[in-house]
Amino acid sequence: MTDTTDDIAEEISFQSFEDDCKLLGSLFNDVLQREVGSSFMEKIERIRILAQSALNLRLAGIEDSANLLEKQLTCEISKMPLEEALTLARAFTHSLNLMGIADTHHRMHKLIDVTQLSRSCDDTFTQLLQSGISSEELYETVCKQGVEIVLTAHPTQINRRTLQYKHVRIAHLLEYNSRSDIGHEDRETLIEDLVREITSVWQTDELRRQKPTPVDEARTGLNIVEQSLWKAVPHYLRRVSNSLKKFTGKPLPLTCTPIKFGSWMGGDRDGNPNVTAKVTKEVSLLSRWMAIDLYIREVDNLRFELSTNRCSDRFSRLAEDILENESSEKDSDRGQSSFLNQQNSPLPTQLPDKAQDPSCIEYGDSQHPKFEINTTDFVPPNLQKQNEEDSPKIDSKPNADDTNTTGLTSRGSFSSTSQLLFQRKLFAESKIGRASFQKLLEPPPLQRAGLAPYRIVLGDVKDKLVKTRKLLELLLEGLPCEYDPRVSYETSEQLLEPLLLCYESLQSSGAGVLADGKLADLIRRVSTFGMVLVKLDLRQESARHAEALDAITTYLDLGTYSEWDEEKKLDFLTKELKGKRPLVPPTIEVVPEVKEVLDTFRVAAEFGSESLGAYVISMASNASDVLAVELLQKDTRLAVTSEHGKPCPGGTLRVVPLFETVKDLRAAGSVIRKLLSIDWYREHIQKNHHGHQEVMVGYSDSGKDAGRFTAAWELYKAQEDVVAACNEFGIKVTLFHGRGGSIGRGGGPTYLAIQSQPPGSVMGTLRSTEQGEMVQAKFGIPQTAVRQLEIYTTAVLLATLKPPQPPREKKWRNLMEEISTISSQNYKGTVYENPEFISYFHEATPQAELGYLNIGSRPARRKSSTGIGHLRAIPWVFAWTQTRFVLPAWLGVGAGLKGVSEKGYADDIQEMYKEWPFFQSTIDLIEMVLAKADIPITKLYDEQLVSENRRGLGDMLRKELMTTEKYVLVITGREKLLESNKSLKKLIESRLPYLNAMNMLQVEVLKRLRRDEDNNKLRDALLITINGIAAGMRNTG
Repeated sequence: MTDTTDDIAEEISFQSFEDDCKLLGSLFNDVLQREVGSSFMEKIERIRILAQSALNLRLAGIEDSANLLEKQLTCEISKMPLEEALTLARAFTHSLNLMGIADTHHRMHKLIDVTQLSRSCDDTFTQLLQSGISSEELYETVCKQGVEIVLTAHPTQINRRTLQYKHVRIAHLLEYNSRSDIGHEDRETLIEDLVREITSVWQTDELRRQKPTPVDEARTGLNIVEQSLWKAVPHYLRRVSNSLKKFTGKPLPLTCTPIKFGSWMGGDRDGNPNVTAKVTKEVSLLSRWMAIDLYIREVDNLRFELSTNRCSDRFSRLAEDILENESSEKDSDRGQSSFLNQQNSPLPTQLPDKAQDPSCIEYGDSQHPKFEINTTDFVPPNLQKQNEEDSPKIDSKPNADDTNTTGLTSRGSFSSTSQLLFQRKLFAESKIGRASFQKLLEPPPLQRAGLAPYRIVLGDVKDKLVKTRKLLELLLEGLPCEYDPRVSYETSEQLLEPLLLCYESLQSSGAGVLADGKLADLIRRVSTFGMVLVKLDLRQESARHAEALDAITTYLDLGTYSEWDEEKKLDFLTKELKGKRPLVPPTIEVVPEVKEVLDTFRVAAEFGSESLGAYVISMASNASDVLAVELLQKDTRLAVTSEHGKPCPGGTLRVVPLFETVKDLRAAGSVIRKLLSIDWYREHIQKNHHGHQEVMVGYSDSGKDAGRFTAAWELYKAQEDVVAACNEFGIKVTLFHGRGGSIGRGGGPTYLAIQSQPPGSVMGTLRSTEQGEMVQAKFGIPQTAVRQLEIYTTAVLLATLKPPQPPREKKWRNLMEEISTISSQNYKGTVYENPEFISYFHEATPQAELGYLNIGSRPARRKSSTGIGHLRAIPWVFAWTQTRFVLPAWLGVGAGLKGVSEKGYADDIQEMYKEWPFFQSTIDLIEMVLAKADIPITKLYDEQLVSENRRGLGDMLRKELMTTEKYVLVITGREKLLESNKSLKKLIESRLPYLNAMNMLQVEVLKRLRRDEDNNKLRDALLITINGIAAGMRNTG
């Protein structure tokens, strides 16, 4: 977390951090003493002291002595038996994790102690008002702000979810321990709880033994929402509202929320065959179910709190109407005694032929009558309409000749198993089917509305929520049902209506203090999370859509779509989009891969924009890529509407091209211009998406393609061009940033990233991904989540009202082009053109072994190839992070900076660093990475693992690393890395004794494993070292 959250540049006191580290370290040592014995504890301590001594000597500049100690340490580790190596790896991994927990708590504690944090709402509002922004403009801009944080399942979270939860509990115990008001006995109890948690952590398997499914990944994301964001959002919105009221005199409107959440978990099928249409449907329904379940809990709490009988006349009438409806339902229920007293018809005396055979076997005509379950035709009034709509439509006239038809029989019984289950579920849902113990859990019904009107109305809200949850459970089980707005909720507006009436009634009755408590929090949650918690984006590669259209055009004898040129594609797509008939015949037969694409569009049509977010096209490169998705979407919606006899729910999904490679980024502006020049598309954007075009830019593949520096500059220019293209057509634009967690994949502090975007690219709206370990690090604990949400808000607000400065002069842009060109040539020359590089990469890093980690559902490669090109960006960055080379983040940068400096432009680039936010943030992030690289460690990997004839490549790369460090220091004007950020420097150094030893242990285990590939114990030991190094580096991929 240290190098990726937004407090890294703030000077902080280390006393509490060091105290927490000592406390957790002492307790962990006590646990280890019991678990592994004092003899092995002495070995662990000896290894730690040797590593600490070597580090101290190196920091003091005594290199020779440091090298001697490190050789001794390496020698001792190499002589360790496997069991001891495994235990050492586990001990140091947990030590690094405990230090990370102390760091997390340290930051949480700091948020409480500081009166006014930098980048907080109070701090930012003060800055803006002092700079001349009017209070009215400030208020309007905050209220109109639209930020969406998209949680993704990118496989970079190394820790099991079980361990993540245990770490959070330890952090909470540390927080409690820091209180000054707890007594001696309470503190002793707290220490015992900490010991229990640490013991439990030690005795828990660190490794995932099987790969997670996409649904598992989605559950992880939803759990972050439930455990943290659900609590954080009301606090965050209250903070924004209080600051607005303080500085502008007006609070944030109750249903206004500057930040919402999206997800790719269960929707991102790009290169992941495990994400299917069925998975997307299940995850979307699961998300709705969890939202409703959370609302039920909140409404229960609210019913207890709002016991007051003061209310407005309108609200009183509403409560009375609800009681009258309930009373009439009870009267209807009395007529059901006949249902209970009915006698069953006698069973047949003779069983039908072959009755012992499975029911799934169908036979011809039988001489025996069909066996029926005797039931009543009576349906409770509250379920009559629902039953009519949910049940299959049948012919009311029985057909004597049709003895094998399914559906309702003349007696009203279901003759198919699924329909019988469905009827039983409806019965269980009715008041008759309610178990007596459930009645005991409910308070007695109120007879007069005047006694507790809010409880009556909220009780009705709860009833509808419970029925909605039941309907979702039926849908998750694949049973047919439909929403009935009279008994259930489908949209957030339906749920908000009674809650807002409660709020207005309390305010008008002099109980505003109650209205602004839990009720306001619930209204804000509904406004933020809606009925789905997080809207699910769908993502697919452009080539898959072309394959689907190939199948369709070939079937229709129109030719092969993918062989057409761009203009012919656009003519065909535009013509079909303007038409009113479906393109895809219902009789078409396609290969499974194409069927999966079409099934996904069917899910999109059935769920619509109420449940789903954007449809993202990865590897987009042409306007036809966007229109292809628009056509498939339109065609499927027409087909679904025709089948169901009613319009599809919600609107069409917005289609978002994702430009990833350097080539595609350079063409992004032209593609958007071409799209918006098409009349149909422009009118579609204005009519269906409020004149708003969303464009996504990818940081990972562009970085792997050309190096981090070139990728950063191409991303900057692409955003400028896309904004200019949209402005030419009067269309608003939202840029969607596909940022990873590590700096090599576009990661880094949120505030720094937003503040360094091109002017005009952040105009009150922004979407950004949060991936893997960053989701837990930034949003896993409510206090840190509140801080992160506030930082998003203030950074976007500043970038909107006070945009960052562009390059001061054309010369700066020219210098950037030159640095980028040299940097890219150097990077590509090493990674793609050196024939030895790929072999060196496989030997010097644990890349091949990363697949055993089971941290994600998707394959590591897009296609089955051993080259770098098809390797995903995450394992590419992950592998280099493990060896402490961190090569993807800096390779080529030193060559570029050196090239322009030697041409006499050193003073110019120093000015660029001081005055241009984009250039400054780019260099600062590279400096942060360089501080975590370690030349002696990288050399150890080469000496022990790399073939002798390839070690020269490693030496060359280390020279490049030193060149990069030299010129970064020249530009920043500093003598040492992180000289201006001593807090981060100290935090990194505090982890190095454990981290350096873990790297030495990993080298030894890798060496043994490559000689004995089937040794599972060695594999476990390696995976634990990977976990430990990831914990120490606070980054994976």
